[in-house]
Amino acid sequence: MNTSHPQQPALLARIEQCYRLAESRLARPFARPEVLLTLRGQSAGVAHPLQNRLRFNPVLLSENPEPFLTEVVPHEIAHLLAHTLYGRVRPHGREWQALMTNVFEQPARTRHAFDVSSVAPKTFPYRCLCQRHALTLRRHNRVQRGQAQYHCRRCQGPLTPTE
Repeated sequence: MNTSHPQQPALLARIEQCYRLAESRLARPFARPEVLLTLRGQSAGVAHPLQNRLRFNPVLLSENPEPFLTEVVPHEIAHLLAHTLYGRVRPHGREWQALMTNVFEQPARTRHAFDVSSVAPKTFPYRCLCQRHALTLRRHNRVQRGQAQYHCRRCQGPLTPTE
């Protein structure tokens, strides 16, 4: 891990704890993954099974240290273990669910419930004929440059910026 973060030691300790638990309950060793604190956006963590890599969101880790370590770390490790044990499987399929409940004794939830307001993307207000919309920075910039025009799915009206 190359990023210095106040929760880094706790994160690495929790990862090791989860791997030792899995090795004990599944009676086999597992290669430890590369761990990065480089994930941005609203996701708390992501597993890259083919690279044996875990990426975590440092902002959400700082804001939610206990539930992050308790819920997110085993969730992502279960993805790597499912790939190692079963090959290509559905991301939150029965193999992953079994690892979450039987190995880590955690509910097999697919999403975290963290407040993501601090990492939510900036949006820009737009209107159509029937409602308000929030466009991302990328879409807003495309509209401003004349490269795109977006329409409401409900009324099919063009989206126009509001003041």
